[in-house]
Amino acid sequence: MSETEVNTFLLRRYAMATRPLGRGRLHLESLGHRIYWHFCTNGAATVKRSFDVFASFILLLVLSPLFLLIGLLVKLEDRGPVFFAQTRVGKFGEEFKMFKVRSMCLDAEARLALLVAQNRHGEGVTFKIKDDPRITRVGRWLRKFSLDELPQLYNVLIGDMSLVGPRPPLPREVRRYTLSDHRRLAAKPGITCFWQISGRSEIDFNGQVKLDVAYIERQCFWVDLQILLKTLPAVLSGKGAC
Repeated sequence: MSETEVNTFLLRRYAMATRPLGRGRLHLESLGHRIYWHFCTNGAATVKRSFDVFASFILLLVLSPLFLLIGLLVKLEDRGPVFFAQTRVGKFGEEFKMFKVRSMCLDAEARLALLVAQNRHGEGVTFKIKDDPRITRVGRWLRKFSLDELPQLYNVLIGDMSLVGPRPPLPREVRRYTLSDHRRLAAKPGITCFWQISGRSEIDFNGQVKLDVAYIERQCFWVDLQILLKTLPAVLSGKGAC
């Protein structure tokens, strides 16, 4: 069986292997080339989901004037759409549509192939370049302060994402994952995470995986609160924005 077939098999087994057990759930998780079972309490999952729903709903209401301002600026620059939906990979390999404010030119995907050689994450599967020419003037400002990510609050509200969790990868990135890399798909993706508050795009792919796995192993409500409290200063500093 090839590595790709093994990865696919394990991801399918994730959903099948999760079953009620008293007050918690027993989960199958792949760590490297080994398979581990770990126990998660239903109470912790309920608290996390309840907080996600409450916080995302309040933030969407409070930030609605900012959404209007951002939408106006994006529209005035090139008359293109304000929002776009991009296919991302979530927990256990399930794909979903992630929403963002458009920060790139209208032909960004078509120009991607010409820029691959400039990838700053040369040893990993993610793509980041400095001064990406596809980013619009408004988009550069939005990205510096992560304002283009605000529509993901809607993804949190409907349950595709959480406020805190590993950042959701693109399908083309997941196709290049090793068996070990798939560990970061063992939790619901989030808007912010350990590496978002530790350097953002300055951290290479391998570093991102290590930090995501560290979060998955330690995740609890208090860890989430600590990450959320550190996110705003990290975003306002603009450090590591790309």
